[in-house]
Amino acid sequence: MHEEPAIVVDHITRKFGTFTAVNDVSFNVKRGEIFGFLGPNGSGKSTLIRVLCGLLAPTSGAGKLNGLNVVDDIETIRQTIGYMAQGFTLYDDLTAKENITFYGMVYGLFRNRLKDRTDAVVDLVGIEDYMDRQAGALSGGWKRRLALACALLHEPTIIFLDEPTAGIDPVARRELWDLLFELADQDVTLFVTTHYMDEAERCTRVGYIYMSNLIALGTPSELKQIPEVRPPGTRRFEVDAQDITRVHGIFKRWEPVRDSTIFGATVHALVEETLDAEGIRKQLRTNGIEARLVREIEPTLEDVFVTLTRYHEARDEERMVS
Repeated sequence: MHEEPAIVVDHITRKFGTFTAVNDVSFNVKRGEIFGFLGPNGSGKSTLIRVLCGLLAPTSGAGKLNGLNVVDDIETIRQTIGYMAQGFTLYDDLTAKENITFYGMVYGLFRNRLKDRTDAVVDLVGIEDYMDRQAGALSGGWKRRLALACALLHEPTIIFLDEPTAGIDPVARRELWDLLFELADQDVTLFVTTHYMDEAERCTRVGYIYMSNLIALGTPSELKQIPEVRPPGTRRFEVDAQDITRVHGIFKRWEPVRDSTIFGATVHALVEETLDAEGIRKQLRTNGIEARLVREIEPTLEDVFVTLTRYHEARDEERMVS
């Protein structure tokens, strides 16, 4: 028997006056999936989340969570979903314990049930040593853990996390993702927005929204195969050298190189397929640079999203000119 998706987005459009924030977007999310929703700032990610959570009504189209309509059945839906907003939305002047108790009572949890769920979420997120500390005094990572604990109190089957790791250190990010994997293993559906490409790589599937339009959808592996990212007649190389900014400058002026991007401590270059590693080394030597490493690579998700963004920006500019 075919299982109904946890989330159904069916041609949703949301307008604010004449501005279209989300334009005719459609996709499904399976139960227990970690779905990454990516896009530049202002592209419509948070707006779509607010529509699905019942905080905004769609201008047109429909959405369903666990088979329930996000407009007609929103009161029932709110008992089955959790939501972590971008910013810290708990009460700074309350302790962690007081915040959890307050949100538990908002969700209708009292006495033994509230105690049992508090114990469960505190154990899950590992915040027991900070329960008596004011929320405003917690570090960024512990604030995110506290926010997640509050979002999990009522045992939601779907959780929306809007940039859950923004502004926290790499260790806290990894630990929070370990918690998300644990939740997904318990068949909880996770809808995550992020600007971190390493986090996008961890998602089951990824959707990419640009200027209110969904322009890519698939697994990380599938997205790396799309034609815009792998133009016919090209190869992609990684170059490590002493002065990568000079390498990048050389590549930007060298005709066989179609695109060059500094990627951490290396340069990623999309080149004509006739150019090989030795040809790259020779060109750099003529400019006084000895490459430590030149190797052919697969595109990263960052390559995917940068390429897609540039491609659609160029198309938009052409439309404006014509």
